[in-house]
Amino acid sequence: MKPVTRPINSSSAKVEGSPGAAAAALSLPARLEAILYLKGRAVTLKELGQLACCSSEEASTALMILMADYAHRETALEIRQDGDGYSLQLRADLVELVHALVPLNLGAATLRTLATIALKQPIRQAVLVNMRGSGAYEHIRELMAQDFIARRREQDGRSYWLTLTEKFHRTYTIQPPTRDPQQPPPTDSG
Repeated sequence: MKPVTRPINSSSAKVEGSPGAAAAALSLPARLEAILYLKGRAVTLKELGQLACCSSEEASTALMILMADYAHRETALEIRQDGDGYSLQLRADLVELVHALVPLNLGAATLRTLATIALKQPIRQAVLVNMRGSGAYEHIRELMAQDFIARRREQDGRSYWLTLTEKFHRTYTIQPPTRDPQQPPPTDSG
């Protein structure tokens, strides 16, 4: 077992006894590992730095240390880089094991509805039903019950916006689309 080390930068240290004191006592690579685990999706260096209270450069150095550590030990997990984001994922050669242990109980029609949401998200429920038929209502209920999608009511209250959840991204290791947070969701007619 490795000894506990202090954070790379002292500016991220918390006051002893404060809620973040235990996290601040961990090394920066360990904090980044926790962030990647909890996020369950790809995270940019900028976001990692913000969440770990360090610079992007410090996050980059600590992430390289963490990646090297994963590469040198026998583990089911790996740090994967996808574009400008990093995520903690199950090694690719273990995906079949996961499907054997945790089979997805989704029918073909529900999977097609989920694929439509994944390709078009955010998508209005009314548009999805128009594309997939009235059976989409049952698919939406099933996908929400399994926490693969989320929905929020439109501002005018007439329909819902459907989006994918963190569970979807962890299960299917598909990265969420990058969108300018200042831009509103696209409007679909229907």
